[in-house]
Amino acid sequence: MTSRLHPKIALVTGGAAGIGAAIVRRFVAEGARVLVGDRDQPRGAALCAELGDATCFHGLDVADAESFAGAIATAVARWGRLDILVNNAGIALPAATVQDTSLEQFEELVNVNLRSVFLGCKLAYPHLKASHGCVLNVSSMAGVTGQERHAIYGATKGAINALTKCTAVDWGREGIRINALCPAGVWTDTLRQWIKVQPDPTGIDAYLNRIHALGYCPEPDELATVAAFLCSSEAKFLTGYVMPVSGGSECGYNVHAPTRLADPHS
Repeated sequence: MTSRLHPKIALVTGGAAGIGAAIVRRFVAEGARVLVGDRDQPRGAALCAELGDATCFHGLDVADAESFAGAIATAVARWGRLDILVNNAGIALPAATVQDTSLEQFEELVNVNLRSVFLGCKLAYPHLKASHGCVLNVSSMAGVTGQERHAIYGATKGAINALTKCTAVDWGREGIRINALCPAGVWTDTLRQWIKVQPDPTGIDAYLNRIHALGYCPEPDELATVAAFLCSSEAKFLTGYVMPVSGGSECGYNVHAPTRLADPHS
């Protein structure tokens, strides 16, 4: 394992589980110190206990400006600065068409998925300007290609992609980089919740394997390796990049292809 993130200070939202927790583990392994921001106190505290003094947990409601400001303040008070913000927190349900989405559901998706990214970027800006830091937004291929029965979720992710590009233009000359990751499927609790509301949940596992050109749906650690690269100095000339990390699914969903039997890299 490299130390390419030493001695960076990071805040990862939604860091208690799934992609967020994988990013926290990878960042710590590569030398960073990380504030884990999440509403799930038991899982977040357990993750920090596992990883030790390089981490701390902060209860965080990403849609609330005061809560977000408090998390940033905690990271800065503990470690003296902020170098990296990972806007990972998000929800995927309801998975529905526009006509089947209530106004309350629409507002929750926008608040958790998009308002949170705006708040994180706005509130972290002065600290990132001082450190010449970076932002990584965890988005989705649903915001690039579109997805059946996932209209508002896809809309929030498309907005994140546009916000990433526009902010890269605004912040570039100030030495702040901002990029986005776009997975297709990733085996997380959020994906499993989405599977439960599909018309044919029993066939979804095979479908998720087939839509990735590499033949399998990845685990969160495969996103975390790319996240570490984008937040390291190795990616110092990358900004405004909306990066597919989706096993080739952006090239086309080959739903009739056989799945690969094993991952040769495992």
